[in-house]
Amino acid sequence: MSKYIDKFRQQRLGDRRWIEKYAVGELDFNDEDSQTQKRTDDTQDHWKAFHFVSFGSGSSGNCAFLGNENGGVLIDAGVDPDHVYHDLEANGIKLSSVKGILLTHDHADHIRYAYKIVRENKHMRIYCTPRLMGGLLRHHNVSRRIKDYQVSIFKEIPFFLAGMKITAFDTSHDAIDNMGFSFEAGGSNFVVATDMGIITERAAHYMQQARYLMIESNYDRNMLDNGKYPEYLKARVRSEKGHLDNKMAAEFVAQHLNEGLKWVFLCHLSNDNNTPEIALACMREMLESKGVTVGDGSFAAVERDKDLQVYALPRYDTSTWFILED
Repeated sequence: MSKYIDKFRQQRLGDRRWIEKYAVGELDFNDEDSQTQKRTDDTQDHWKAFHFVSFGSGSSGNCAFLGNENGGVLIDAGVDPDHVYHDLEANGIKLSSVKGILLTHDHADHIRYAYKIVRENKHMRIYCTPRLMGGLLRHHNVSRRIKDYQVSIFKEIPFFLAGMKITAFDTSHDAIDNMGFSFEAGGSNFVVATDMGIITERAAHYMQQARYLMIESNYDRNMLDNGKYPEYLKARVRSEKGHLDNKMAAEFVAQHLNEGLKWVFLCHLSNDNNTPEIALACMREMLESKGVTVGDGSFAAVERDKDLQVYALPRYDTSTWFILED
């Protein structure tokens, strides 16, 4: 790593120990930085498949695990930890191998149990931007001690964690410093993009590279328009800083298909303005209009050879435990 790059990162990130352990940028991959290159090579050599599970997806609580058989990370922390712990251990993942929590934004359904989890598992850290941590600290029911567990990350500056190269990117939502995440390991890419009213150019850049895409499909427009929500809340949901409807999600996936995309996970479905059946039908119809065969994600023999698997993550329950390998 050149002296210039090192000085720049130290000034921007402020903690050389964190820089040396986690930070990696496009200029770091050179002959002088054999340690960074070795970390990348080791990741590729030992990674067999992404292991993915959602413990709940919706306004009542969001939390997912992504990694492999050796461990990984939690994405958000809005689901009761006892439920999360039980289902991790039931699938052979020890809590000691979960390296931290990545937060997408500061709404309660994504951060409610973050401090409780790290307080009970002191090896874990919370990975978020300084601005997002500032948002957490403004919540009256969040302990100020949560700051002690933070590792600062920055959008579009990749870092390594649990064998994955992770890049946060900007998303459009009405919270503090919202972000999605791109995870790279073993030659594959898993992208998480939830809680966003529109798909921005930078979000689209990462989403288009996904082999596995977790995308918000929050509401059906007719159900929202004719539903019981007051008008101000309907306007908030429809806004550019609100949520994606089924059609917007389906149009994006259909219009930006790439040969590498194999799985689409629909997340954050509304309890009042959507159903899994409606969301899945919308996505299926849009994809089939492009000549794509769509599987239901069940791993049944008749579904296995379809071009693309589409699965709606349960709102309150744990999803299938997915082992995503080519």
